[in-house]
Amino acid sequence: MPRFFIFLTIIYLIGTFYGFQAFRTLTKNYWLQGLYLLIFVGAIANIYFQFNGYDRSQGMTSAMSISIGIFLAFMALGFLSGIIMLLEDIVRLCVWIFNKVALNADPGQKYFPARRKFVSQIALGLAAIPFASLLYGMYKGKYNYRVLKYTLHFEDLPDAFDGYRLTQISDIHSGSFDNKEKVNYAVDLVNEQQSDVILFTGDMVNNEAKEMEPWKDTFGRLKAKDGKYSVLGNHDYGDYIGWATPEAKAQNLERLKEIQKEMEFDLLLNDARFLEKDGQRIALIGVENWGAGGFKKAGDLNKAIEKVEKGDFKILMSHDPSHWEQEVIGHDYHYHLTLSGHTHGMQFGIEIPGWVKWSPVKWRYKYWAGIYKELGQYINVNRGFGYIGYPGRVGIWPEITVIELKKGKSPA
Repeated sequence: MPRFFIFLTIIYLIGTFYGFQAFRTLTKNYWLQGLYLLIFVGAIANIYFQFNGYDRSQGMTSAMSISIGIFLAFMALGFLSGIIMLLEDIVRLCVWIFNKVALNADPGQKYFPARRKFVSQIALGLAAIPFASLLYGMYKGKYNYRVLKYTLHFEDLPDAFDGYRLTQISDIHSGSFDNKEKVNYAVDLVNEQQSDVILFTGDMVNNEAKEMEPWKDTFGRLKAKDGKYSVLGNHDYGDYIGWATPEAKAQNLERLKEIQKEMEFDLLLNDARFLEKDGQRIALIGVENWGAGGFKKAGDLNKAIEKVEKGDFKILMSHDPSHWEQEVIGHDYHYHLTLSGHTHGMQFGIEIPGWVKWSPVKWRYKYWAGIYKELGQYINVNRGFGYIGYPGRVGIWPEITVIELKKGKSPA
């Protein structure tokens, strides 16, 4: 944490310095200039204050989360405007060198204050876009729920399940919530879909089971005629905070399992269930977390399918999409549909259906949001119900997925 904070501080201060140059070009009012610097210094001082002496065993408080959001917003404002001003300085330096060396001219006569002011206006104007977006994401975006609907066709889908509907939610991260009314609205929105089954794909909490206690009644209201099923995500194991003893950590996980049972979720721990209709069935398989790149690998797919036949139609719940990429696609069994989450779409990006789909998380995960198909197998990577770290969402909105299964070939 300290070294990472020092790195961010250096970038932040560089951005602040160059951003201040742009602001100073636009106004000669010393009071406004001082206020500009005071706000930027206050933002970094606040986050340092929040994390000074940070005890991982206590988790991240709401104040820490908000401090991160404010810090990122001002970092975007200062850094982006600073980058533009730095580029302008580089151009001026190149012109100076060219005039001095190539033309043997007086370099001092090539400075244009009007151009500097214009560049400053452009720099601050462009930097204001991510700044305002990050603040909006904290105020509105984190509860801007979207229902995304897909229809997937399978030739070997049992006839009785033609038109079967499932709703997927993922990454609740209940420890981050700060608005019960908005969360209640989202739960009602899930119930309004009237799907046959509700599937939750992990990360119910940030770190501790007690985070879910205030929300048990809320999520206990979720209803589906064929039940509610869940799996664990990487955050559910309590690996990201310190524990007094290994026994305390184990008790925390057991309590989270009990809470899921109290909310009438059937938690699948490397196990499978069968959804039956008119004498036919589909296999619902759930594995514990399995993630590439240092994440917990408790998932055991072979154990989970011990009761499943190769010819069964199979829906797999696995929190981390890297599991699908590295373990599922090449498996002997054909997994018709896998449901994952984990990435959150980084809670930041740009999505215009049919035009643009981008987030920095794409550099970490090949499959990071939405429906993908490989070797006749589908995966849906849910963008997440909640949020963690940055207390907001920009462009990548919280998601409720509804998938309808249809018998037959996919239309051209």
